[in-house]
Order: sequence, then structure tokens, then C-alpha cells
Amino acid sequence: MGGAFALMSRTTDVASQDRNQGKNQLRVGRLVKAHGLKGALKLELYTDNPERRFVPGAVFTLQVPEASPWHGKTISVREYKVMNGNSVVFFEDINDRDGAEGLVRAILWIDEDSDEAEENAWYDHQLVGLDVVRDDAVIGTVVRVEHMPAQDLLIVNTGAGSGAGQDVMVPFVEAIVPSVDIAGGRVIVTPPAGLFEELPDAESRE
Repeated sequence: MGGAFALMSRTTDVASQDRNQGKNQLRVGRLVKAHGLKGALKLELYTDNPERRFVPGAVFTLQVPEASPWHGKTISVREYKVMNGNSVVFFEDINDRDGAEGLVRAILWIDEDSDEAEENAWYDHQLVGLDVVRDDAVIGTVVRVEHMPAQDLLIVNTGAGSGAGQDVMVPFVEAIVPSVDIAGGRVIVTPPAGLFEELPDAESRE
């Protein structure tokens, strides 16, 4: 569990442009489940600096479905703590379990200060257009980034810039994307067998 968590925090703390009135924002966490009876929520962290991010008074933009009553709203931290090894957060005006349940699976975004940048955090526009390299060969181009509840995905077109290939969804985790080289214009991938090509049927193998 520890290894998987560390990889996720490294690779999914990705900033998105123009999500909130033209400001850059960082995705820093996801609310996993209600905890206890006083409005607390267990938190899946997408940041390496939770003590700095989740200070009392910190305001987050909520990413929730349009049907949610929280859609388009912000929320303010009342308290952050670690309980039994789990990150737990309390928010202003969320005082009971029912209120907390309404926020489960919400993704938290925070405005990025102009003078700060977290290690191993990239903007979507920095990733789009990068060559995707496997075994020293270019196999495609990043055409967009999709932010999913569980993890981010790099959408890679195998036409290597021509747009004629197919789009492949590559989980943006360190085990599969071990290196991002913005200056060099490429990402290194070590995908599992079958991600970029069809595996031969068992009957056709000799």
C-alpha cells in the first residue's frame, strides 16, 4: 500500500490551467469516505505537502458531478490530522456524518501561488505534445490528459504526431511513466505487454 500511495502522490499532483477563472490550480486530494460522526472525511492525498496544503482556512474548489449540490462551490478547511495512519480532514459547516457523506469522491483543487511549484508536478499543457518513448523509440504523442477519480491518464496517439494512429490510455503512474522530461520534449514509458499492441492469441503461439 505504501509504495502505491507514494507513486500516486508523485504522478497525479498535476496542475490544470483555466479551471477557475483563469487561475492555475493544483489537484491535491480526493475525499474517500466519511470518518466518524462529526463530519470528518478520509483523504487520499495527491500532494507531497499535506501539512502546507490543508491548513485551517485553506479554500478548495470542488470537482463533483453537475448534479451534486456542491457543484461550482468551494469549501474551507477547519482541521487536518493524521489518525491511525490515515489523513483526515474537517471542513467548515460540515458537522455530521450526513454532511460528510455528500462530499465523498469529491476532488479538491487549490489555487497555485505564482511563486510556488511542487516537485514532480506538471501542467496539462506541458505534457500535451510530448513524444512518448519506449525502448529509445518514439511510439506516440501525448494528445491530452484526463483527470479521473482514481488516477490521471495520458492519452497517447500512436501516430507519433500525425494523428493517424489510435489513442491509448496510459495510467500516469511511476511504474508505467518513470520519467517526464519537459525540456527534452518526451516522456519515457515502460508499459505492460498489450497496452500498445495486441498480444498474439494463445493458439497462435508456438
